[in-house]
Amino acid sequence: VTRLKGPGRPITDQHSRAMVLASMSIVSMVVLFDEETPFKIISKIQPDILVKGADYNPEDIVGYNVVMEKGGKVETIEFLPGYSTSAIEAKIRNS
Repeated sequence: VTRLKGPGRPITDQHSRAMVLASMSIVSMVVLFDEETPFKIISKIQPDILVKGADYNPEDIVGYNVVMEKGGKVETIEFLPGYSTSAIEAKIRNS
């Protein structure tokens, strides 16, 4: 996250972020990984559904081919207005 978003990010550690995601009833599994991309873990787990933010085209999502070749789905979800970590961080810094 730091490499993608810059210094000071992420605001919360990966364990805390994973716990928030895992608490959602629609989430079956949260997996942390150390590689640059999750390709190896996606190839190993072979998920039925892979989800990423709608700022990506499904075909550009790492693991797309792995999931699609086994008959799975790759979904993108829209961001909720007002829930951007970057916007929340800016609001805190500017107060």
